[in-house]
Amino acid sequence: MRILVTRAVSVGHVKIFMPGKFFLDSNILAYAQDGASPDKQRKSRELIAQLAESGDGVISTQIMQEFYVAATRKLGVPPLAAKGVLKTFMVFEVVQVSPNLIQDAIDCSILNELSYWDALILAAASAAGCKEEGSRYPSSPSHQK
Repeated sequence: MRILVTRAVSVGHVKIFMPGKFFLDSNILAYAQDGASPDKQRKSRELIAQLAESGDGVISTQIMQEFYVAATRKLGVPPLAAKGVLKTFMVFEVVQVSPNLIQDAIDCSILNELSYWDALILAAASAAGCKEEGSRYPSSPSHQK
């Protein structure tokens, strides 16, 4: 599988739009737990609830891992509470990171000069049927240093 994206991709903060499906990046999931940003928290929770109700949400195992790390390390969510929140994400289609997906991500990373982790997000979205990339939040708790 060959994945080509433009340099205009919002590296590290990608929201992928597809007909009938929406690929959630870890920042959207993390903002839903971030009381320090009430507006982003509200918007994220509304989006998550809408996608859970419609069945149109897609995440990957990488996104689940990134959420757990951001929630516990950066937002101070207790580990068992973060684990409980992760269980609620099982209503979404979950793309498993497989050896083939890793190979696709490496190709995407090389061809488009993206970080491997960002390319893995794009590869997972593509595996779920993604057709185009969308916008991003200006900064996110899951990708801040």
